Amino acid sequence: MGARCSKFSICWFHSHLKTSVLESSDLENGGKGEKNAWPSFGEFSLEQLKVATSGFSSDNIVSEHGEKAPNVVYKGKLDNDRWVAVKRFNKFAWPDSRQFLEEAKAVGSLRSERLANLIGCCCEGDERLLVAEFMPNETLAKHLFHWENQPMKWAMRLRVALYLAQALEYCSSKGRALYHDLNAYRILFDNDGNPRLSCFGLMKNSRDGKSYSTNLAFTPPEYLRTGRVTPESVVYSFGTLLLDLMSGKHIPPSHALDLIRGKNFLMLMDSALEGHFSNEDGMELVRLASRCLQYEARERPNAKSLVISLMSVQKEAEVPSYVLMGIPHGTASSKQPLSLTPFGEACMRIDLTAIHEILEKMGYKDDEGIANELSFQMWTSQMQETLNSKKHGDTAFRAKDFATAIDCYTRFIDGGTIVSPTVYARRCLSYLMNDRPQEALADAMQAQVVSPQWPTALYLQATCLFSLGMEGDAQETLKDGTNLEAKRSKN
Repeated sequence: MGARCSKFSICWFHSHLKTSVLESSDLENGGKGEKNAWPSFGEFSLEQLKVATSGFSSDNIVSEHGEKAPNVVYKGKLDNDRWVAVKRFNKFAWPDSRQFLEEAKAVGSLRSERLANLIGCCCEGDERLLVAEFMPNETLAKHLFHWENQPMKWAMRLRVALYLAQALEYCSSKGRALYHDLNAYRILFDNDGNPRLSCFGLMKNSRDGKSYSTNLAFTPPEYLRTGRVTPESVVYSFGTLLLDLMSGKHIPPSHALDLIRGKNFLMLMDSALEGHFSNEDGMELVRLASRCLQYEARERPNAKSLVISLMSVQKEAEVPSYVLMGIPHGTASSKQPLSLTPFGEACMRIDLTAIHEILEKMGYKDDEGIANELSFQMWTSQMQETLNSKKHGDTAFRAKDFATAIDCYTRFIDGGTIVSPTVYARRCLSYLMNDRPQEALADAMQAQVVSPQWPTALYLQATCLFSLGMEGDAQETLKDGTNLEAKRSKN
């Protein structure tokens, strides 16, 4: 049990504590070299998609448009229990079935964790349907313009901008730089709360409509002149999305540029963000939006430079998107309720005061390192100084002076002469008391490395994971700690 838990902890540390912002070159195949992360593109029968969508029931419509719109998107469930989004075109949209299949296969060859990937299509008679990954957490328009629980956080807005730029750069690198009518309804949120760009806009324009269906005030000037979409037109639309993200409203670019030229950029910013961003970061996004919205297409940046600019302003990159979004994530790993100890109960509640009392009563009785070192009769001045740091840390910990406890325990740990899992545990809680859950998690995992069979290390890891919003991992770790303690009590 101890070895398995330790492996889990180390894997979690490497996969979650490092920055969650990926280089664009890592985005293909899931960003982690998972070549089989998505199914290959395939053709579906009309009957399969009828079954999946309950006969194209109006109850399954998930697009923002009504049932009479030229294109309707349905939620569907395939026979392998995979949820999908099924886009059904007006029967006159793609009169040339060969063109439709070629386009669908070309878009379906793309695979990136920044896209809601196209996984299939259907072309039977007059029917033209696309099948994509289903994104369960609504659109950017919903979270930005029509939020109910909380406005989107500044860090998440920056992440949306970056992930969208990375999606565009990836598509461009694969020869699909054109995107039709890029707007806040085209950006969807997956199960982890990460923003994804809908693959549907990558299909070349068909007979059923224009490339831009939004208000003319938001349409790239060259499209108004020529009726053609270019890669620079997509960057212009990206600029309008930056305005959306900054303001929380759909502001016409001409109005926004007037404010920017008058150096009134703060008038652009969403009032819900007041006090949550620096003027420097705000100005950087304003400058980037201004460059994207240049009248002359050749003066706009390309997708790669957008990624580079946005990488430098990211905030809270290590915090999962669903935490920033306030989206529930994960479920308890076991359907059977755990029979929790008082320590486990305190972890579940993130009751730091109760955990402090438990650690204080526990003392160092499970700490072989301290006990062995104290049994030696010979002391060096360095060892005495190290032990004094621990002693002062314990005094501060008992007095709930957690900032001082962190300083003293850090000197003890840095001394390097004695390794103590209890000290790591106490510094872990001190970090939690100071709202530093990531440093706390690192200490809890280090305590487990030193003492693999110590349930306290797992309990503290669970508390840190709960604090970070990692509900599923927290429940799993809490279960491991509970089982390990039960096992020890039997021996």
